[in-house]
Amino acid sequence: MQMKKLFFFILSSQLSIAVYSQHEHHQTPDPVPKKQVMQKKHSTQRKKVTPVKKDTMAMKSAMDTIDHSMHSMSSMPSHAYSRNLPMNRNGSGTGWNPDATPMYMWMKSTGKTDWMFHGNIFLRYTNQDIFSSGSRGNDEFSAPNWFMAMMNRKLGSKGLLNATAMISLDRLTEGGNGYPLLFQSGETFEGKRLVDRQHPHDLFSALSIGYSQMLNKDIDITFYFGYPGEPALSTTAFMHRVSSMNNPDAPLGHHWQDATHITFGVGTLGVRYRNFKGEGSVFTGREPDENRYNFDKARFDSYSYRLSFNPTENWALQFSQGFINSPEALEPDEDVTRTTASVLYARKMNQDNHFSAAAIWGLNDKGTDHKENSFLLEGNYQCRKNAFYGRYEYIQKSKEELDLDNGYPETNFNIHALTAGYNRQLVNFSNIDMVAGTQFTLYGVDKDLQTLYGKTPVGFELYLQLRPSLHKH
Repeated sequence: MQMKKLFFFILSSQLSIAVYSQHEHHQTPDPVPKKQVMQKKHSTQRKKVTPVKKDTMAMKSAMDTIDHSMHSMSSMPSHAYSRNLPMNRNGSGTGWNPDATPMYMWMKSTGKTDWMFHGNIFLRYTNQDIFSSGSRGNDEFSAPNWFMAMMNRKLGSKGLLNATAMISLDRLTEGGNGYPLLFQSGETFEGKRLVDRQHPHDLFSALSIGYSQMLNKDIDITFYFGYPGEPALSTTAFMHRVSSMNNPDAPLGHHWQDATHITFGVGTLGVRYRNFKGEGSVFTGREPDENRYNFDKARFDSYSYRLSFNPTENWALQFSQGFINSPEALEPDEDVTRTTASVLYARKMNQDNHFSAAAIWGLNDKGTDHKENSFLLEGNYQCRKNAFYGRYEYIQKSKEELDLDNGYPETNFNIHALTAGYNRQLVNFSNIDMVAGTQFTLYGVDKDLQTLYGKTPVGFELYLQLRPSLHKH
């Protein structure tokens, strides 16, 4: 009965998106007539009817009938926060991706206004310990999902307005305690720490507005406010990275790297000079509460800075640091200094083949020698209808993070996770890809945790994915 409801929900959601995002596709007219050969060179009457003018008029007619919002490179929308950067550089929040990043999205342009629609749904079965090596693994049907809309509008000759909305129906599809994910930690459910499960995301995951003023071609000043939104801290969040788009699971280092992507109360000021950008944010340090449908109290008690640099179209680099006040509800007196650095890479082989990768380091420093590192390396190779992807993670987690009893030592436990996956597009309809895939995860467990988790637990997943098709221009 539960699966029937889940299938009905996913089908209904996807049909709603498809109907909402449809737009007209105009047909290209017949090719322009070939240039005619003049039969009488000295005929003044034929000289007046010049083939060049006919060709020019026909070409103009052809260009007028093309839907530029979908097919014309010259009229592609700009970056969300700069009129002089490509749209492909859009990350999450005000962060940057490489310019060569492919875009899985729908677009619509009307005059000075551009609309972009994104989304992802996984209908999957996951088993986090298929050989029952330990006692903490679990299996479940779930459906992680998110949907996003963006609007850009040019104001005057130098202004750019952006509005972004993102929602997630995780609370409906996964319940209040999220989905099974071995060694995951962060946030709470029913007053207890969530461990070995990934928490659901809030219904309203982003509602933000931004304004960018171009001083000249090389310099922009950007103002950004989100409730919720994302401060200038860390790299593009995992669900918006192409390197992780085929993996249904959040990284184990999510709360060491990019967990502030949903923050109730964010203000950011940024300055771009060519391919460099410096930003500063004030924001609410407390993570979202257990009520996934409400708007949490804005506190503006934390701050961060980020330095970004894109040396070429293939690379995006950032370094950032956040000083986060009381992020955890169960540890209200504990502050965290989070430091992150990342390198994102994207390369387009041809129209249908591309490769994306990410290397991310994050450090949570809670003071008094309580420091925990995390490192992630992931990649995705998209080859026509096939995708091969992987992720390696190393992370240190404390006894408190894993909710262990007093019989375990006060130390950081070293955890490794290696994921390999494959998927293939089954069908495309209305610019929606339906993809089927599978993945395996091999965990490396600290010796002090092997009686609880086993020595090398193995996770397995099987899924269907629905997402917008690759935008080609």
